Amino acid sequence: MTAEFSNHRSTIQEKTALAGLGTGPGGRQEFDPPLCENIRVNNLVGLVIAAIVTLFFVRRYLKEQKLRETRAHEAAKKGTLRSDGPQSQHPHIDTQYCIGCATCTTVCPEGDVLAMLGGQAVIVNGYKCIGHSLCAEACPVGAITMVMAGPSMGADLPQLSPEFETNVPNLFIVGELGGLALIKNAINQGRDCADTIGARIPGLRKGKTNPDVLDALIVGAGPAGISASLRAIERKLNYLTVDEGEVGGTVSKYPRQKLVLTSPVELPFYGKFKKTELSKEDLLAIWAEILGKVEFKFRKGEKVEDVKKGEDGVFTVTTTKGQHRAHAVVLALGKGGIPRKLGVQGEELPKVMYRLIEADHYVNKKILVVGGGDSAIEAAMGLAHQVGNQVTLSYRKEAFTRLKDRNEKRIQESMHNGKVKVLFNSMPVEFKQNSVLLDVSGKMQEIPNDFVWIFAGGEPPTAFLKKIGVQVGLRDMTAEGSSEAKQSALAHV
Repeated sequence: MTAEFSNHRSTIQEKTALAGLGTGPGGRQEFDPPLCENIRVNNLVGLVIAAIVTLFFVRRYLKEQKLRETRAHEAAKKGTLRSDGPQSQHPHIDTQYCIGCATCTTVCPEGDVLAMLGGQAVIVNGYKCIGHSLCAEACPVGAITMVMAGPSMGADLPQLSPEFETNVPNLFIVGELGGLALIKNAINQGRDCADTIGARIPGLRKGKTNPDVLDALIVGAGPAGISASLRAIERKLNYLTVDEGEVGGTVSKYPRQKLVLTSPVELPFYGKFKKTELSKEDLLAIWAEILGKVEFKFRKGEKVEDVKKGEDGVFTVTTTKGQHRAHAVVLALGKGGIPRKLGVQGEELPKVMYRLIEADHYVNKKILVVGGGDSAIEAAMGLAHQVGNQVTLSYRKEAFTRLKDRNEKRIQESMHNGKVKVLFNSMPVEFKQNSVLLDVSGKMQEIPNDFVWIFAGGEPPTAFLKKIGVQVGLRDMTAEGSSEAKQSALAHV
């Protein structure tokens, strides 16, 4: 026992020595002053290093917060330049649940629609929102739901049921004409509308099959019309699709490589798109691939002039090439309508145009683009990148206020490097054969010119809708929020 006790005591002495402790009289432990001083110094150095690292990250965080706050105030200031708010679907933020994480402000493809002010997310440029719903999907606490603009902010829109049906039974409106701007929404609506018609057809046929009466006539071969047509094929409906133009609708007229989809969507006969972003060319290629494999019943160059419903419940649709009878009609027209003209002298000249399809057809030209929206900006930049072109952009306001974030950055770069000359506070006064007369801040200025493109928006087909009996007017769309986006947001709670 004595030997074991001695060994145990030796072990304790070795450990205490390593720890800077000595054994004094009576076996008491004593500190070794030099070693203890080293330990204190090391601890102090460690604390200083930790404090420096912490201070570095805190300063960076505060700097980022200050920068974010500055940007938010700048965005809010820019938003005051426009008195109008959201025009269609937009986020509604429940401040009781918002935790101020700023996730929603970082995912929006349109830039500064949302900003952080006072530690919470707020809408500062609502007019730029076109309803991507990525903010709602990204919110970790479900504080954001997608709703539609209130009646005070809305335009003349058709009265629609949740099934996209007008006040005229079995007459449907899908896509942009119904108030939803996104291609994703148009595809979803066209698909769902065809499902609704497919479910009703047995009752509409009344047990009889008449080869002269279509199950559905689809007007428009854009995103909504193609989606409805493909679903009609899947459901084995007797359908026909007509369009006054080509397959693709407005998408086919977009500038090259324009981004048209920024979130996944499911297309009949194809499934969900694998890519999270699709350009104009990507989407047109997918449509061509699908339509080449199915029996797509389509007639181009056929404009609808009238839609009447008979006493038997069957529609008679009059077009520029004849008549069609159908149990149901789907209007997937878009809302661009007829390009709005300026009413300027010389506007009838052949060099004045309202739509740019292939920018590379124009080289070594003096060009004027009129407008301050995304279409005008994209056209101006597309033309400016062609060989030898001199591009001037005329905009009636003092600054751009309604551009997508990426377009605003690109036009600023083009202005900085001299690719595009921008004349704010300007309006065309007269278009001449080889020049254009402009009013620039109250002073007349004449510039040489070969071609003019005007992007002043379009006159929506409101008159046509009223003619065929569709109720049109300001409607309270707030209650008609995007249930898909809302469910996605609530799933994060």
